[in-house]
Amino acid sequence: MTTPVSGNPPASSSSSSSSSSSSSSRDELASNFQTFLTLLTTQLQNQDPTSPMDSNQFTQQLVEYSQVEQQLDTNSKLDSLISLSSNQSSSLAMSYLGKNVTLTDGSGTLASGSANWSYSNANAAAGTTLTVKDSNGDVVYSGAGDATAGTHKFTWDGKDSQGDVQPDGVYTLTVSSTAADSTKVTTTVASTAQVTGVDMSGSSPMLVIGNGEVPLTSVTMITN
Repeated sequence: MTTPVSGNPPASSSSSSSSSSSSSSRDELASNFQTFLTLLTTQLQNQDPTSPMDSNQFTQQLVEYSQVEQQLDTNSKLDSLISLSSNQSSSLAMSYLGKNVTLTDGSGTLASGSANWSYSNANAAAGTTLTVKDSNGDVVYSGAGDATAGTHKFTWDGKDSQGDVQPDGVYTLTVSSTAADSTKVTTTVASTAQVTGVDMSGSSPMLVIGNGEVPLTSVTMITN
């Protein structure tokens, strides 16, 4: 069974503290507003009838208090939405455990000296270059690929351009194909991996594949 997956926006882990801060600010505003009304009422009761206070001034203050209160209420609702999104992302990530997933951001897992990808050229190219980068974005391998149109397999043995064996983990493959007239040929990259764990320690859940991690947004398909 194959299930398409759409990306989920990352959610902030600070939603709880934000909500607490918003609640505290709202309570403080309510207290200050009550104090203001008490002072205003006292001032009105004791004003000089022959020289009444300017109504425009305290009306403007009432409007400003109302605007701030509305903004705090909006922030509180946003905090609730962020918290809900975070819970949904965590539940979705947990549902991936033990499943095989398809990654289309170029990510691939190197394990026991082998990492496998598939890549496609929309049209025939004059030349195709395959580049593998590590988690730091450093190039560890670069070589020629199949320039014909269609889908091709690429298996990397985990050795860099100098023949040194690289550690297991998540690597990224990029494919650059150029036509005879020097225009770029459209390419796509995909790989499959099994999700062995979920890392909840960051601001958004990360799927553990092999010795590395990828975000939920990297997954486009799940297969049992």
